[in-house]
Amino acid sequence: MICYNLLECCAKSKRNHISGSKMAQAKLYIISAPSGAGKTSLVKALLDKDAGVSVSVSHTTRAMRPGEIDGVNYHFIDAATYDDMVRRGEFLEHADVFDHHYGTAASAVTQQLAGGQDVILEIDWQGARQVRLQMPDSISIFILPPSRAALRERLAGRGQDSEATIERRMRDAASEISHYDEYDYLVVNDDFETALAELANIIKACRTGEPLRTAVPAALIADLLD
Repeated sequence: MICYNLLECCAKSKRNHISGSKMAQAKLYIISAPSGAGKTSLVKALLDKDAGVSVSVSHTTRAMRPGEIDGVNYHFIDAATYDDMVRRGEFLEHADVFDHHYGTAASAVTQQLAGGQDVILEIDWQGARQVRLQMPDSISIFILPPSRAALRERLAGRGQDSEATIERRMRDAASEISHYDEYDYLVVNDDFETALAELANIIKACRTGEPLRTAVPAALIADLLD
């Protein structure tokens, strides 16, 4: 696990914990990753372990995939509805990813935080930038695959995409990963249980203000950006 701006992040957590008196102030976590890094599976497993965290369900214009449920995985909407929500300023953040629109409703996030629930946003680097501008106390985490080869294998193993689509996703992954240094923490998802434990430790550290330190995986970053 790699930590950035750690002292600042934990200081923010400590201030919120103290100012919250008997109950620490709820926190907003941004989690980003390239497609195939395992973000969705890690977040789902984290939610199963920690009842104090919930995920904000985003809106999207992309088609529903097999096994997905409207209102659980995403709020699936058409382009016209999405455009109306943008015009009315209803999104905390919104972005275009793989030719589809995605957005996070501000009202849902603020209601969850006001209720004392920590909230996770599963968004890309574009959305993360928008959220940080509006909510600078948010804590950002980036999930990395263990190598380019492993990422390609995971994408191909889905059996859902053509070779051309996989190539495009690999290029997009490199673009996404190039923004890794904008995040407070990095987690390398090589062994799933280890990555899950590291993600849970980040949540614990930012709730209590306990310090975490590790080194930047320079060789891995170079491989992923090659």
